[in-house]
Amino acid sequence: MPELLVEVFSEEIPAGMQGRAADDLLRLLCDGLGEANLAFGATRAFSTPRRLAVAIDGLPERQADRTEERKGPKVGAPDQAVQGFLRAAGVDSLDDCEQRETPKGPVWFVVRSVAGQPSREVLPELIGSAIDGLNWPKSMRFAGYQRRWVRPLHSILAVFDGRPLEGALDLGGGTLAFSDETRGHRFLAPEPFAVTGFADYEAGLAERHVILDPARRRAMIAEQMQAAASGEGLAVKDDPALLDEVAGLVEWPHVLIGTIDEPFMEVPPEVLTTSMRSHQRYFALQTSDGALAPRFAMTANMPKGPRDRNIVDGNERVLRARLSDAKFFWDQDRRTPLADRVPALRDIVFHARLGTLDQKIDRIEALAVQISKRIPGADRDRIRSAARLCKADLVTGMVGEFPELQGVMGKHYALNDGESPEVARAIEEHYSPLGPNDMCPSDPVSVAVSLADKIDTLAGFWLIGETPTGSKDPFALRRAALGVIRLILENGIRMKLGKAVRTSARLYVETVAGLKETVMADASETGHAVEEEDGIRLPDLRSFFVDRLRVALRDKGTRHDLIQAVFALEGEDDLVRLLARVDALSDFLNTDDGANLLTAYKRAANILRIEEKRDSLSYADAPDKGIFVQPEEGRLYDALAAAQAHAGGSTEDEDFAAAMGALASLRGPVDAFFDDVTVNDDDDALRANRLKLLSRIRDVMTTVADFSQVEG
Repeated sequence: MPELLVEVFSEEIPAGMQGRAADDLLRLLCDGLGEANLAFGATRAFSTPRRLAVAIDGLPERQADRTEERKGPKVGAPDQAVQGFLRAAGVDSLDDCEQRETPKGPVWFVVRSVAGQPSREVLPELIGSAIDGLNWPKSMRFAGYQRRWVRPLHSILAVFDGRPLEGALDLGGGTLAFSDETRGHRFLAPEPFAVTGFADYEAGLAERHVILDPARRRAMIAEQMQAAASGEGLAVKDDPALLDEVAGLVEWPHVLIGTIDEPFMEVPPEVLTTSMRSHQRYFALQTSDGALAPRFAMTANMPKGPRDRNIVDGNERVLRARLSDAKFFWDQDRRTPLADRVPALRDIVFHARLGTLDQKIDRIEALAVQISKRIPGADRDRIRSAARLCKADLVTGMVGEFPELQGVMGKHYALNDGESPEVARAIEEHYSPLGPNDMCPSDPVSVAVSLADKIDTLAGFWLIGETPTGSKDPFALRRAALGVIRLILENGIRMKLGKAVRTSARLYVETVAGLKETVMADASETGHAVEEEDGIRLPDLRSFFVDRLRVALRDKGTRHDLIQAVFALEGEDDLVRLLARVDALSDFLNTDDGANLLTAYKRAANILRIEEKRDSLSYADAPDKGIFVQPEEGRLYDALAAAQAHAGGSTEDEDFAAAMGALASLRGPVDAFFDDVTVNDDDDALRANRLKLLSRIRDVMTTVADFSQVEG
């Protein structure tokens, strides 16, 4: 069956946009084919720096014939309605219609057969619509045309069944006609050539030094780099993201090895790697022990040839200039100790309503010292030093040039100044973890400073109502909360999050003039400040942390309703203890006793809810043991008292498995009560006392978890 081949040829498309754009073009074309009643088979999408290409197999030569139906008014409807229907349906009289019985009586229908059009006549409009539908993050106008596209367009190849389609793309001031021609490599094969289908299209490009498939280009680059590095006894520093980007920068990859001048090797390896990567898209090479080697790998967009030496020399000259700047910053920055740079943070605003970075490090220092009381082995003097210095590298020349090196350079400058390794490590790690796959600090000094930094950020933005909404999170608060959760859980830190947040809020009021009055004035609008202490409206992040904890534990299979059931307990915000409770609760509910007791709890809670609403009363008072008339009532009462004492003691000792075991002992008495006792007795006194007994079941079980939050 016929094949459709479409190529959009332009100036260089940014590497990060190519793959998605090719996939979007294919998706839009397939959607259009479906709407046009054109079936199709296998599909493929490709991209190079200068082209997006789509091939679709198995298209028919023409659309299938179809039947269209149009429902009209009821039989016997006013003539005006009938005539309007006939005009809209394009028929002359009711003789061209048919009657059908419907649940509402006989109705007029128009049924017509529509012959399918040749695919060759349908496809040009679909191709134009698909190209129009591409959504670019950034676009431009070009050559006097009104159309916006990511880069100036040169040609559109549209071949169906071996021949070009007749059509054109409207550029807003001109058109770009469809053709069967494309071009190869910009320098090696710039002349146009014609194609009749995908096979000779791909082969023709390969003959003209263009590898169409980005996955193949990526594999070629990786293989060539590995071979070139191995030839010098080195290895390539793994960088998948850079490999993807470079594969989108070249059409005919050829890897070459260059040399880094020895004086530059005195600069920290992170600086060399970042400079090569971000400025030149070079790959760093390593020795067998993982140290940075004075070599780098580059990818030329030319085949192997006598010009290789010139290409290497040119790239080495460019890199030499880049690294000269980096070495200058490195030498200059070390002349001023980090401690002497801290006052300059007064000139950097953290947030317009939350003060400066100098004020932030005051808060981080105070909060980190408080948190350190809960971290075994934490040295408070080193925590104070790390907190004071953790943001100082932001005013260095190196971080000004390479912002992604903040923290990393602080570590190197701190070591240069004679600070302890723990302090230097904390300066580097206090931004971590940055994501679910990032390393989580474990050194006590690093953990304390990192926690304080993140909690300070969260408390501050909650105070002023700048919280995440929907998919928008401009201050990365979700990431900060996940970082707090990982730091606490992975290091087993026993601390109350709510207390730390309240401490942070008070520190804001102490350090930022006028914030207390502003927060109080805005409290009714933010909707987040729900607690007041010493005249300060404190932020409540409990629900936010619950949501983030669900995300953090989702991959482990932890049920979100169990997290909510434990977090809902008053004052339970020790994440380590909370997780232990959740694990014990999960194990308990997976037993027959747990599942049956949950059913009994929900039965008791439902009866109570209905009866309390009907009576407009609360049955929370203790039941009167003296008016029990059936032995099941007394046995349940005694079992509840014993279970509450046992569960309460076990919970205090953090033996949550034993606490769940105490609840399991209730299964028999609870089952017997529901089997043999009528709660809604005709005697009002008995009924009220039994409802109080149900309330007692609810209260006792809630000492372990809020079972109303458990699903099922």
